[in-house]
Amino acid sequence: MQPVDYTTLSAARAGLRAHWLPARCEQVYQRDQYTLFIALRTIEEKGWLAISWHPQAARIHMASPPPRQPDTFTFSQQLKHQLGGLALTQINVLSPWERVLDLQFAQRPDEPALWHLYVEIMGKYSNVILTTADKLIVTAAHQVSEQRSSVRPIQTGRPYVHPPRIRGKLPSLAEGFEDWRDRISLIPGKLKKMLVKASSGVSSSVATQLIWSADLSVDIRTSELTEDNWQRLFKAWQHWLSCLSTETFAAATIETGGYTVLSDLLVNSDQVVLYPVQNEQTLLEDYYRYQFNQEAFRRLHHQLSQTLRHRQAKLKQKANTFTARLQQSDQAEAYRRQADLLMAHLSKWQVGMSEIELRDFDSDQPVVISLNPEKNAVQNAQALYKKHQKLKRSRIAIMPLLAEVKAEIDYLNQVEDSLLQVPAYQSEADLKALEETYLELIAQGYLRDTSGRSPSTQAAQAKSRHREDIVDFRRYTVPQGLEILIGRNNSQNEQLTFKQASDYDLWFHAQEIPGSHVLLRLNAGEVPTDETLQLAASFAAYYSRARQSDQVPVVYTEPKNVYKPKGALPGMVIYKHEQVLWGQPQQALDFMSK
Repeated sequence: MQPVDYTTLSAARAGLRAHWLPARCEQVYQRDQYTLFIALRTIEEKGWLAISWHPQAARIHMASPPPRQPDTFTFSQQLKHQLGGLALTQINVLSPWERVLDLQFAQRPDEPALWHLYVEIMGKYSNVILTTADKLIVTAAHQVSEQRSSVRPIQTGRPYVHPPRIRGKLPSLAEGFEDWRDRISLIPGKLKKMLVKASSGVSSSVATQLIWSADLSVDIRTSELTEDNWQRLFKAWQHWLSCLSTETFAAATIETGGYTVLSDLLVNSDQVVLYPVQNEQTLLEDYYRYQFNQEAFRRLHHQLSQTLRHRQAKLKQKANTFTARLQQSDQAEAYRRQADLLMAHLSKWQVGMSEIELRDFDSDQPVVISLNPEKNAVQNAQALYKKHQKLKRSRIAIMPLLAEVKAEIDYLNQVEDSLLQVPAYQSEADLKALEETYLELIAQGYLRDTSGRSPSTQAAQAKSRHREDIVDFRRYTVPQGLEILIGRNNSQNEQLTFKQASDYDLWFHAQEIPGSHVLLRLNAGEVPTDETLQLAASFAAYYSRARQSDQVPVVYTEPKNVYKPKGALPGMVIYKHEQVLWGQPQQALDFMSK
């Protein structure tokens, strides 16, 4: 994850100063232990200022409104009490090249500041500190005791002390080419590392961008640079510093996954592809939201996959046990026949016999019957009858249990298939679908809810998630102009089949294979072409467990012919009046890649 360096912080500050000063503080909300939102209103608009002191992603920028959840954090309540209704009048840097912003709040824009909110963007030492006008600390996101830091404790009632001064040479436009080159090349090594070490304020990402702008390899060493290389690099260096001094920034994302706020520095480079964005505020919000969503997706996907594998293994073991007992019960009839034979030939039994050979009634083949030598023939026959009855009762009891276990295995296979369809994060819809699956498994008792939410709150959230206007199905438009909807998980499958489907639509599903429900939307009187039916079947085949096959049997029918049995697990349905097509997963993949 790319951290916010001084260059990025300067761009964020410039954007805030240009568009959001002065602004009235209307609300303060803390989303989690690292992220604060302040609602700002100017004459033209209202927005939310996001401030984070996350150890790997500390930042400040305008953002989308935070989620509507209870705010139980003391820090935000203190800020709300002190800053509510005041005006944000200034956003200053404490000192050159220092990643600390001083947000000043006053009664009116032309009055002295009553409160200072210091936002320290310093990696794992990041913090947000509220002080009075005379710099006494009122509250802080992180309290730092004297035991943890004798140099700079941060505690309520103490004076605010600036972070330690930056050591090392600071970049300057006044520095000449020769001095600059000699300082960087003093110790031979990789150019990127030397750029970072030679000057404070040069981050790894800035060093990389400077090297790219000079059309050099990021792995090049200082000893390998020619005079022309040094000149091009120095030109890029001066351009970077000039942009900082004039606050001229142009935000863009980088193809490799990072971002830049100086895209004009890289515009002539052949080593990087840029995607311009509206401004640095949008850039930071989108980048860090994507990074956090990606991480949340990875953790949740792993947790769900582990839970499913563990539960499936236990169920398969239980199913094998039931199957073995059923196989034993298949011998029930044999015990009865042996008992009948023994009762019919009591005269052939002799005291002390451990087995007896008799002829079968029907086949006349010899049958060897094991006997208990301590019992007579009648007692041995009674023991065989008892075994017959016991195994017969066992079969009657085991059959529904085995059916229940198999139904649960089918359900978990269906859930697992929804995870396999999206092994890595691609969009917010993927994370949302994964969260829906998480809530579903909690509701079914496979996971414990660790959020502390009450059952009524969970039900309300689940209900809101299932509203039609927020369900994000996979959607494709076929050449005929018709729309195909595909569920991402069991919840969406049920929503698709029983809420979205009309009497004119067609419903598709891989035959007896775990997979998504697929709906071909039709209006009254519309008739799909054979090509459209084939493509819909191919989508059902692709979004199923058999997506690696060349051909997959797919059933389709009208939605009114699809039912959910009473007591069935989510997403499990039965159907009738179906027709079968052979779906081709590769056809669906080719269509999506166009």
